Amino acid sequence: MTTRRLFAVLLVFATLLTACTPAAPQQEPVIPAPTLRTIVPAATEAPALEESTPTAEETTLAAATAVPVAQSLPDPASVTWREIASGLEKPTDINAPGDGSGRVFVLEQPGRVRIIQNGQLLPAPYLDIVNLVGSDASERGLLGIAFHPNYAETGFFFVNYTDKDGNTRIARFSVSAADPNLADPASRLELIRINQPYGNHNGGSLAFGPDGYLYAGMGDGGSAGDPQGAGQSLNTLLGKILRFDVDGGQPYAIPADNPFAASGGEAEIWAYGLRNPWKIAFDRFTGDLYIADVGQNQWEEVNFAAAGSPAGLNFGWNLMEASYDYSGTLYDAATLVLPVAEYSHGDGCSVTGGQIYRGGALPAWQGVYLYGDFCSGNIWGLLKTSDGFSNSLLFKTNFGISAFGLDEAGELYLADYGGAIYRLESK
Repeated sequence: MTTRRLFAVLLVFATLLTACTPAAPQQEPVIPAPTLRTIVPAATEAPALEESTPTAEETTLAAATAVPVAQSLPDPASVTWREIASGLEKPTDINAPGDGSGRVFVLEQPGRVRIIQNGQLLPAPYLDIVNLVGSDASERGLLGIAFHPNYAETGFFFVNYTDKDGNTRIARFSVSAADPNLADPASRLELIRINQPYGNHNGGSLAFGPDGYLYAGMGDGGSAGDPQGAGQSLNTLLGKILRFDVDGGQPYAIPADNPFAASGGEAEIWAYGLRNPWKIAFDRFTGDLYIADVGQNQWEEVNFAAAGSPAGLNFGWNLMEASYDYSGTLYDAATLVLPVAEYSHGDGCSVTGGQIYRGGALPAWQGVYLYGDFCSGNIWGLLKTSDGFSNSLLFKTNFGISAFGLDEAGELYLADYGGAIYRLESK
């Protein structure tokens, strides 16, 4: 790609995630800079146990169920990003169905799902819903895809897109009975439609959790500074992580343990206090959830919810931008979940959420969450350790990083918004 074309592409997509927009209906407050707070796991004192020698059966079981994890962030000089496909139009998500086929699916923002199979980009789209998708503005379009945990049996997958009116729709489709590389566009079942008051901050992420429920990341509705107060309001689905039971009803049921399933807020809400979560990811080994949330005008952040965390977590927006006071409104800091990683706009302008490496080709990278910045092309590694989180800048690239994804083997991929897909490989 020429420098001129890359620059043009970056200008088009920079507002897809970046915070600052001239359409703000209110003046942005001056942001104070309090002392940065470090988040570490709470220490618990374990009772003394009588020592015993494990049996051979217990040792074998422990080895089989142990979660592989690197002990420290690996050397980035040992790997490279190898291009495996090109010619895509504005890729926005990468996922795999886990059906044993080895295929990798890539979303194109205008409204197509493409397949990479055996290292080749198939010419025919798996799904083409350009006629349904509104992508006239840079943040609108086909934004997220998730395959049913039992896709091999059900053939169901779910997409998150903005319609021709700019509103969010989450819908289920089915694979064609005649061809595994074609979906049936007539199988569309709409789960939900959510009104978007502005053209930006649509979120768009979809992911199935270890509980089998479908999670969806929703932005705060757009403009700047959260003028409608969506992040902290429990009476709107904007600025939230939503959770649906897609197997319990038509088109879905509300999980009984959603925090407001009975009263007090919208029943679909699982967590709140988010600005524009651009990609959420569950660790397929631990069940931990990582949420990358695009900042306002100074800070980008990565949030974390350990497996088994209670529903109803508040990640702070717009009371806070990352770990810094934002709105000037009084609040109880003890009720907020602060980010486990953040960076200033000196290192980028728009975080792209990543994935946790769980492949077999790069043992030193086990458990490392890789995330990046769309504007700068920087890529960081974040590793959960017994002392908290280790975070470091690992790669400086010229990619317009729009998405990360895993194949069914756990190998990690990156989407350059200019149209190429890369895989992390050993040199």
